[in-house]
Amino acid sequence: MATVNVIGAGLAGLSAALELARKGVACRLVSAQRSERAQSVLAEGGINAVLDLMGEHDTVEEHFVDTMRGGVWLADPNAVWGLVNDAPDIVRRLAALGVPFQREGGSMIQRNFGGQKKKRTAYAKSSTGKVLVSALVDAVRLEERRGLVQRMPHHELVDLAIVDGACVGAWVRDSFGGDVAFLDGPVILACGGMGGLFGELTTGTTTNTGDVAAIALTRGVELANLEFLQYHPTTIPIANKRLLVTEAARGEGGRLFTLRDGAPWYFMEEKYPELGNLMPRDVVSREEWAVMADPACDGHIYLDMRGLSRSIWRNRLSDLRDEIKHYLAIDPARKAIPVEPGIHYCMGGILVDEAHRANVRDLYAAGECACAYHGANRLGGNSLLGAIRGGMVAARSIGMTRGDTVQRGCSPAQEGVATTNWTTEHAMREALVGCMGIVRTGDGLSVGLANLEDLCVTPRVNLARAVVACALAREESRGAHQRADYPETLEEYRRTTVVRWENDGPSIEFRPLAEPHEGVPRS
Repeated sequence: MATVNVIGAGLAGLSAALELARKGVACRLVSAQRSERAQSVLAEGGINAVLDLMGEHDTVEEHFVDTMRGGVWLADPNAVWGLVNDAPDIVRRLAALGVPFQREGGSMIQRNFGGQKKKRTAYAKSSTGKVLVSALVDAVRLEERRGLVQRMPHHELVDLAIVDGACVGAWVRDSFGGDVAFLDGPVILACGGMGGLFGELTTGTTTNTGDVAAIALTRGVELANLEFLQYHPTTIPIANKRLLVTEAARGEGGRLFTLRDGAPWYFMEEKYPELGNLMPRDVVSREEWAVMADPACDGHIYLDMRGLSRSIWRNRLSDLRDEIKHYLAIDPARKAIPVEPGIHYCMGGILVDEAHRANVRDLYAAGECACAYHGANRLGGNSLLGAIRGGMVAARSIGMTRGDTVQRGCSPAQEGVATTNWTTEHAMREALVGCMGIVRTGDGLSVGLANLEDLCVTPRVNLARAVVACALAREESRGAHQRADYPETLEEYRRTTVVRWENDGPSIEFRPLAEPHEGVPRS
């Protein structure tokens, strides 16, 4: 069998490499940085699975409905059904690998997370991503010793080799020496999201700029739902980016408020009495946006965690408390902290089917770079789950039938190696930030798109154009995409936004969602 090229070594890439090794298939694990510095390490809150450890009679059907409802019914129902059914086994396997999930009295516990009425989020204080990555890194190292995984850190994707509709390999560049090498074989893209396009507004690593998805777009790979950018409602600004204040803070009892006419107003609890501060992230961020614009309020949002017990701070959120003390010089156990929305997750990405196959044969995608599970808005706790399951499913779906091969002496197309200089990147970010806020308008999007079209042509600028074009085409409000000029959610737009690069520009179409298989609940 051909060696598989996994581009990205975060949770999705590690999971894919581990699954391939279990099948006896060799892979190259290619990444710009080592796994320990992947975006996945920054994930804090937890991973969802119906283990029903808290005596609430949770079911996979409820996890399915919460996920579909949270995504405003825009996700692939078959993919979501697979996700929620595989989740319990995935978490048990992680525990067997040594992940130190939170326990009380020797038994694993779960907590509340946004958009879900049941406690189904397993966690390790507020460092869940870090411990998951550590466990999978150790597991993959065993496969390295067996010769089934070849690590290639400090390498970046230069281009994809696509011949007659099939991906037959990838060109990668050594970040240290600059040498470009061709790696033949099928490709799994597990390269993370594109939050870095937005610079200091992102909670994630700014190295995740969407370059891989941009290259794929210019090579005929379909992307989808790029307009759905999740703003996390609780972040704080730090040097050149945002620090995430995990949703677990609200899951454990943290409360959002503003000062209205000089008095605290706990607006989420008043407006949404059932879930309150644990409404889905798009709802909370949208309410924050409205509150900050309300002249009766002081223009700021605060997170009040003073009511949390000593036990919760000591056993569940101690690392979060330390971070806030470090960056804000505030003890959140004694004083409410200022927070604001920040770009946190991209629900859209490379369009894949339920087997994580892209429209190009022998090309797969998993993790945040893929559009699979989250629809118009992602539930907290589903990202780590989706990354791990996505890598597993992509690895299981690998078909070793090869298309035509490319000659070893070929060079990647010049567009694939084009870079974005600082001036262009600054202008690109300014255009994106100016039009892709929590609430958007057609006029603002049109201006943003025109400004992007005036910039130098690079894959990254092309991706930015595709993002704005998707937002301009969706003339409704749904989940993380809110249009002030089209405030209603319309059934005619309960379709996937698909974008292709044609004739030097993004071409948009809306496709029907997949029909549920037998046994999959119907929305």
